[in-house]
Amino acid sequence: MYLQDLIYLKGGLLLKKSTYSLFQTMYKQRYLMLMSVPFIIWIFIFNFAPMSGWLMAFQDYNPNKGIGGSTWVGLKHFQVFFHNLEAIRAVRNTIAISSLNIIAGNIIPLILALLLNEVNKMFFKRTVQTITYLPHFVSYVVIANLFLTIFGLQGPVNEVLMNTGITSQPIKFWWNKDTFWYMLASANIWKEAGWGAIIYLAAIAGIDQELYESANVDGCGRFKKVLYITIPSILPTIIVLWILSLGDIFNAGFDASYLLGSAATRDTSDVISTYVYRYGITMGMYSFSTAVNLMQIMFGFILIFISNKISKRLTDYSLW
Repeated sequence: MYLQDLIYLKGGLLLKKSTYSLFQTMYKQRYLMLMSVPFIIWIFIFNFAPMSGWLMAFQDYNPNKGIGGSTWVGLKHFQVFFHNLEAIRAVRNTIAISSLNIIAGNIIPLILALLLNEVNKMFFKRTVQTITYLPHFVSYVVIANLFLTIFGLQGPVNEVLMNTGITSQPIKFWWNKDTFWYMLASANIWKEAGWGAIIYLAAIAGIDQELYESANVDGCGRFKKVLYITIPSILPTIIVLWILSLGDIFNAGFDASYLLGSAATRDTSDVISTYVYRYGITMGMYSFSTAVNLMQIMFGFILIFISNKISKRLTDYSLW
């Protein structure tokens, strides 16, 4: 250690300059750090402390005995999951529905944001923005009832199809297991497309306007400006959102599948979240449902890590 890298303090202590600078910064920001203490405590209590419940995945949990008194069984519940046909079906449905949500749920908001960015009439632009992102704040209970009514046997969609002669019998949209994935994905996209577009619009607002002015001088039309300026400029935002969404590929959403699914569509509507609910709450198999949920979280984390590595190698853009 070189002498120029040391600094003498009272009491005869020798510290590195970097360490001393850290203490100085902490002292200057002591009030800000003190303000953050309640939030750190809140995060610990509600986000980290409940993780102790994951221990139930390795036990035959008994509510009367608690985690400390329950019998340890190791990986028993994980093995049962992989040998359960209902579990494999739930994983298949989850990946299928999530893939549709990820693909369409990222492309459609991007297209909507690009279109809104080209609108010059601010009143029309703000009106469309408001209408499209309002469903994000509506409870899925309301959304589910709305879609069940619109696409019901006596709903307006079937009435239009029958009155125009397209079909002679009402179509059972929500009772057809072959089309349930697409119906569910459509409801999810309709609910979240406007909210996703806001993120892309915020990224577009940060683009240097001189680039567009230079493009105008060169005679570029709107399409070329979008293709060669807008999209490349917001590419980091697009990649980050795709990476984050890939982490949810094992989470198709409990509300949508539970509220819109039925016994007739169980083969395609049952996802991991509803599977965990059925076994954990309805059947009281707490340890098994905890094991399934733990695997769901771990696979999501692994996917984020892998996709982040691939993105960093191919595009130099990543989360970390």
